Amino acid sequence: MSMSDNRKIAFEIVYSLVAQDTKYEEYKENVDMFLEARDIHGRATTKYIKDVVYGTKRHGKQIRKQIESCLSEKWTYERVSKVNIVILQIAIFEMLYLKTPYKVVINEAVELAKAFGDTKSPSFVNGVLATIVKNNQLDNKGETEE
Repeated sequence: MSMSDNRKIAFEIVYSLVAQDTKYEEYKENVDMFLEARDIHGRATTKYIKDVVYGTKRHGKQIRKQIESCLSEKWTYERVSKVNIVILQIAIFEMLYLKTPYKVVINEAVELAKAFGDTKSPSFVNGVLATIVKNNQLDNKGETEE
């Protein structure tokens, strides 16, 4: 599976858990059932997916603060669609905690926004992530492409 496929699966799982308001204690069972139902195996694939799913939850408060810092006064976190929130959570987790190059992350997040969001989602996601890169000075760290 490609990393794009892995990100899509991670998005689907995180979105499902968020939409169902799943408690963290129930994550393992839900994630395992999802992976089994989709017949997803492979150590690298399942490790990445689980890292993203659990990491976005574990660092949820810090990630939420990052998103909120990018919203205009007219927008609250609760007003942003769940699709966009999940895409942003995954992207921010990858950039800040997995240290995935920001250019790769933004490109992949915009593609997820095109696939799952509304017509304004790609530009919204791109704008928020560009601000995250700037605020965290990720563009000054000489990252290499994935």
